[in-house]
Amino acid sequence: MPWNWELPDWPQFSYKKEGLPEKERKFLLGAGSAFAYLKDISKDEYHQFIIEVLSIEGLESARIEGESLDRESLQSSIRKHFGLKGSKKKDAHKEAGMADLLYSVYKTFDRPLTHKMLNEWHQQLFKESTHLENLGQYRTHDDPMQIVSNRTHRIYFEAPPSKKIPKEMEQFIKWFNDESSSLPVLERASIAHVYFESIHPFEDGNGRIGRLLVEKILSQGISRPTLIAVSRVLEQNKKGYYEALGKCNRTLAITPWVNFMSSAILQAQQDSMKHLFFLIQKSKLLIELKDKLNPRQEKVLVRMFKEGPVGFKGGLSAENYLTITKTSRATATRDLTDLVEMGALIKKGELRHTRYYLAS
Repeated sequence: MPWNWELPDWPQFSYKKEGLPEKERKFLLGAGSAFAYLKDISKDEYHQFIIEVLSIEGLESARIEGESLDRESLQSSIRKHFGLKGSKKKDAHKEAGMADLLYSVYKTFDRPLTHKMLNEWHQQLFKESTHLENLGQYRTHDDPMQIVSNRTHRIYFEAPPSKKIPKEMEQFIKWFNDESSSLPVLERASIAHVYFESIHPFEDGNGRIGRLLVEKILSQGISRPTLIAVSRVLEQNKKGYYEALGKCNRTLAITPWVNFMSSAILQAQQDSMKHLFFLIQKSKLLIELKDKLNPRQEKVLVRMFKEGPVGFKGGLSAENYLTITKTSRATATRDLTDLVEMGALIKKGELRHTRYYLAS
């Protein structure tokens, strides 16, 4: 049975549009709301939001591929791209490379896609890597490009041979740039990802680059960086992601995939909005409590805010407070009681099971 790229109508993907116009409407409305809220936050908070979203995308996209990146190092590298102070220690190559890539996609979202751009992305992703034969260029090896199960050795997919890649990528880039205004943005993003993954033009890194192409299309669709982390949603449902993508291996009828991907994008947008509301809430709370907090309380709140909307996993305990502030247990108890009374924290549980959460 032929692979999708071997079918006569390749690459003419087809799908049913039922439900897609409503998803498109929700996405565009959400993008408009986000833009309005972003105008109400400070420059520092705006940069913090960008850095957080970009780092989440990088961390989760790498995690999908089974690779772990250091969050602090990645954020430090991203901060430096925005002219902000980063970590004093030298950032690791992997994190620095991912930061270069994320910033490049962010800054050039409105530029047409080119072979040069894709090759630069690949070189940034594998900065100073020595394991690739074709760094910063499409694959050229004669061996088949296969996706194989490590456990059963079953071949899930075989991409076009390397000799076909220049022609396939020429066709893909033409489609990518020509369809920028004729297709609804969610449909275009969904098609672009499965199209690119089917070609699998690089020796490694196709998934990470393919997911950033989704981000590029979404940004082009709203004429500004979209600032959502689609990879986090895909990582949270990695099995469903690979299953939906795998169903396209031997067919050009991709309705299940488009439905899956468009829903994932909407979920990512909702998650981004929650984080944005969290930043606004944080700013208002700190302003309201500016003259009421002692240095210990302020330090703990800032530390909790750093964890994002979910806060400390399992809540803040008295032991956490002691570790962060280096104070006495009696003082910690008074401080935490005050924070609850001020409305900054919510107390749950009793005795040793007592935990504190940011007030929503």
